[in-house]
Amino acid sequence: MTTTYAALLRGINVGGSRKVPMAELRTLMTGLGHNGVRTHLQSGQAVFAADHGDEESLAAELASAIEKHFGFAVDVIVRDHAYLKAIADNCPFPAAELEPKQLHVTYFSAPVEAERFAEIDRDAHLPEEFRLGDRALYLYAPNGLGRSKLAEILSRPRINKGLIATSRNWNTVVKLVEMTGA
Repeated sequence: MTTTYAALLRGINVGGSRKVPMAELRTLMTGLGHNGVRTHLQSGQAVFAADHGDEESLAAELASAIEKHFGFAVDVIVRDHAYLKAIADNCPFPAAELEPKQLHVTYFSAPVEAERFAEIDRDAHLPEEFRLGDRALYLYAPNGLGRSKLAEILSRPRINKGLIATSRNWNTVVKLVEMTGA
């Protein structure tokens, strides 16, 4: 059975380094036997169909192929349509009422427990807020991610130790649901 997935690549094409041209990524993924490979923007989203593997093995396979082809390691998270749709549907914030730049989802490679974030004084960062989901963190940053002090804290290595974590704005969250559902 064929399943449609999104591959989320972390930290590519930012600030002129770790360049992964989307056309080359599509060719690389097609060479791995994936079908219907499409990319979204330049910041590391690819949608593809696969009839083998699971999310973890597909992510490992793609990460290995990227390192071999481009010469540097890239963290990859792969998620299927059902998961991506559930993340969008279960948003704890009123997404339809917010500007997309105010709402972000950080996808994690594994489940996260609330204890990981216990040291964060949530009240000190209001009106910014975050909530946990299934292998995800929702962040409401009313002044945008670039100005968010809470986002800075949430991205610290000691908070994300042992995990791959990569964030997407709400427009991209919705677009990935659309692309994997088509």
